[in-house]
Amino acid sequence: MAEVRPRFEFRAFAQNFGLVEERMRTLSPVEQIRESLEIYIVSAENNENNTKIRDELMDIKVLVQKKLGLEQWNPRMKGQFPMSAQIIGEQVFPAFGVASPQFNRETYTLRQFLQELILPHPSLVAVHVFKRRFGFTINGCIAELAEVYVNGAKIMTASIESEHVEAILQAKEMVGLTGYENVNYLLAIKRIIGMAPLPESSVYRVRF
Repeated sequence: MAEVRPRFEFRAFAQNFGLVEERMRTLSPVEQIRESLEIYIVSAENNENNTKIRDELMDIKVLVQKKLGLEQWNPRMKGQFPMSAQIIGEQVFPAFGVASPQFNRETYTLRQFLQELILPHPSLVAVHVFKRRFGFTINGCIAELAEVYVNGAKIMTASIESEHVEAILQAKEMVGLTGYENVNYLLAIKRIIGMAPLPESSVYRVRF
């Protein structure tokens, strides 16, 4: 089996990408359009594991390293609901950075997992996210523009992914993303729901 090499990623969020979107669409045709409904489980105790559920599949990725302003993520586990309490206790809750709760079932459906384990937990929030993603190839990298609705609040994201750092850095310059902050989904959602502060440089931050 071929070795899966974790990709580096640069991702930015904004209300509108203007020139960046224009350059992406000039440099590459839209190669695919995908829509998805996902649930991110956001933890006040975790900033390094991206934990989301799509199509009743728990998908956990771990932050491997940061390099030259990019982040490298690696898949840690994929688990289908219904899911055993053992897997939830040994693999899922450790990714949230919190202790496992007491389990009253041997297996949990997605609904039971959310209502009985996530909703009552003081450090965890289930956030519903709809994505409409437009895929491009730029400088050999996977590039994407997406409309994202976080609990219904709309924002845009633009990203470039590749195994090769230099290719991403060149692609950033080609599309005009060099002036943007690299923000992963986990941090972006935390900022939107108020679990993480806005950066000091944000124009939306009240000065006091």
